[in-house]
Amino acid sequence: MLTHAQVWSAIDRLAARAGLSASGLARRAGLDPTTFNKSKRITPEGRARWPSTESIAKALAATGTPFDTFVGLIEASGGAAAARAVPLLGFAEAGAGGYFDDGGFPAGEGWDEIAFPAVSDEHAYALEVSGQSMEPAYRDGDIIVVSPAAPIRRGDRVVVRTRGGEVMAKELKRKTAKSIELKSLNAQHADRTLALTDVLWIARILWASQ
Repeated sequence: MLTHAQVWSAIDRLAARAGLSASGLARRAGLDPTTFNKSKRITPEGRARWPSTESIAKALAATGTPFDTFVGLIEASGGAAAARAVPLLGFAEAGAGGYFDDGGFPAGEGWDEIAFPAVSDEHAYALEVSGQSMEPAYRDGDIIVVSPAAPIRRGDRVVVRTRGGEVMAKELKRKTAKSIELKSLNAQHADRTLALTDVLWIARILWASQ
């Protein structure tokens, strides 16, 4: 029997296949950004709320996904290869307090989730890009998956948070005992050199939707 959980899980999988969050999928489909949010899946009275056939059809059209593929996502919802839930946060929110601990690991409340099958790091999380400051590497709405535990080498793309609350995605040019040099992903923005004492944490970008 088709269950409420299976259908919503399939929508999460559909979003993940496209490199999107649930809200990103809704936006791409021309729907209200909250259409597929977890908060919309149960009514205030505690009853299960099902997605409309129209919203599913628009999501399939927006991602170029055949209906039989979506059926396959429904059938896979409880299987052994189910995607792991990865915490998701908007990039613009990442500088606010309460979302990370001092080591750069996700913490606190307010995170969304996306289903993502290809990350083994249990501490990995995802950030949704907003704006054009990281083009052409990352566009508005792209999802980047970040690992705070992964080793970092020269040339890696990284997310850096300063002690002042600034969060940026750059390429690591050089790291010394006292500073890090960062190359901008957008030629219109200057490269940065930061004293290590000003850096709260640095984490490697493992994957990005394209």
